[in-house]
Order: sequence, then structure tokens, then C-alpha cells
Amino acid sequence: MPLTSSPTAAPVRRNRFYTWLPEAIDRRIKVFAWLSFFTELAIIGTGGAVRLTGSGLGCPTWPTCTPDSLIPTAEMGIHGVIEFGNRTMTGVLSIVAVIMLVLLWRIRAERRDLFSLAIVLLGGILAQAIVGGVTVWTGLNPVIVGFHYVVSLGLVCVAAALVYRVYSPAGRRERIVPRWYAIVSHVSTLLLAVTIAFGVLTTGAGPHSGDAAAGRNGFNAELLQHIHAWPAYALFALTIVLVIGAWRMPRLRWWTIGLLVVELVQVAVGIYQARNGLPELAVGVHMVLAALLAAVMTVVLLAQKRPVA
Repeated sequence: MPLTSSPTAAPVRRNRFYTWLPEAIDRRIKVFAWLSFFTELAIIGTGGAVRLTGSGLGCPTWPTCTPDSLIPTAEMGIHGVIEFGNRTMTGVLSIVAVIMLVLLWRIRAERRDLFSLAIVLLGGILAQAIVGGVTVWTGLNPVIVGFHYVVSLGLVCVAAALVYRVYSPAGRRERIVPRWYAIVSHVSTLLLAVTIAFGVLTTGAGPHSGDAAAGRNGFNAELLQHIHAWPAYALFALTIVLVIGAWRMPRLRWWTIGLLVVELVQVAVGIYQARNGLPELAVGVHMVLAALLAAVMTVVLLAQKRPVA
């Protein structure tokens, strides 16, 4: 007698799976929120490795690696492996984002904030994959490469917000800082955005194009290095103001101190790379630190509000 599934087997399995999903924020959701953040940060590191090792066109086509192969061939060498490895990270990010959405499905109504952030992450990852394809099709146009980085950095900020809100209760929020403090915080955020924008322009004019045949944006890289530093120093000064202003608010105080520490490290790395001929490792660390800095700034803004009882 052939083995067949009962007509009710599939609904039963679906029901079991649904009841397995979290009814409230639990360890599974927290773990995947953190995984979302770290994988978003990691792909910036792997993307930097692609460019800094000259592997930007290690896979010369997209979505396949070559016109005849999905994966790199032996003839392509290490550059093909590095470029394909970065592409593979997109798949990892997508899997994590899908699992995060599934875990939030049962509580999507009461935690609409988390579910919305998870949707933005998944949509951003898919859009970013397409941008990556355009980057290859355009032969590593520095404008597209820069946009590719900025989108990745934005997704790191979304993931940081997801982690922060996972540990915060749902509901309407109210500001806990004075108006002047909120204004200084948003001015600091603007300065960070300007700093990153000029950093992207500086990179587009510098020597690390991702491939020997890739073009540059034509700007004066040395001049842009100085312009890039000015808003960074202004941001550092305003961050000191934020630390002092938050000193009596323990939760916010530690986040602003963390922001200050990341800025100190970032400034040190920036000065080092500028004075030592832009060594690849230092440039890569600088890129990842910029994303981490943007993530901490995101949390500093979020921590200025608390749920209304």
C-alpha cells in the first residue's frame, strides 16, 4: 500500500509552525536582529576588500560571474574568488532578513515598528544587489560605486535601529532631552552625512578604483581629503557637547561616549592613512568604522525618546 500524506497533514504542519513562531520578543528575534546588523556591517568589509584588492571586475558580468559560469573559474584567480565571495554575502544577508521577517510574522501587528524595519532591510538588500550589478555593468563607475557604499551604510543604520527597538517596548514615544540637545544632535547627524559624502568623493578620486581600467571622478583627491576632515572635526566638537549634555542621563550618556570613542578611532585611522599613502588595510578599516559611526549615531537619536507609559 503506497504511503500517502493525510489531507490534514499540511494544515497541521502549518499550524505547528505558526505556533512555533514567537508570540513576543524572545531570544530568537534578538539573535537575528544582531545577525542582521553584523552581516550588514560585514558586507561593507567584504565590499571594501573587493575594491582595495583590485577585484572589482573579478567577476566581469552580473548576475553570473562570467557569461558561461555562475561561479568563478580557475583562470580568474584570486580576484574572481574575492568578488564572488562578496556576492555570496548578499545571499547570506537575504536569508537572515527573510528569517527575521518570518520570526516577526506573528507579532507584526503589535510590533509594526520592527516588522517595517525588517521589510526595509530585505527590500534594501534586494535593491542593493541590483545596484551591485549596475556597478559591474558600468565598469566600476566611481559615482555608482559611491552610491553602492552609501546604500550599504544606510542599511547598517536600519539594522542598528532594528537592534535598538528589539530591546525597547512598543508604543508612542516622547522626547526626554531638551530642545537644544535634539537640535545639536541633528546638526551632528548632518555633519556626519557631509563627512561621509566627501569621504565617498575622496575615495572616487583616489588610487583604489577596484580595477586598473576603472575611471576616477576627476576631482583633486588631496584637496578633498582636507575638505572631508573639516566637518569631521566639527562633528567631534559637537559630540563632546552631546556627551556633557547627556551626563545625567545614564542610558544616553553611554551611547554618546561610544559615539565619541568611535570618532576618536576613526580620526586616528584617517590621519594615519592620509600620512602613509593610503594603505589598503587602513582604508578598509576607515570604511567599516564610518558605517559603525553612522550606526551609533542612529542609536543616539533613538535613545533621546522613551515610550509613553
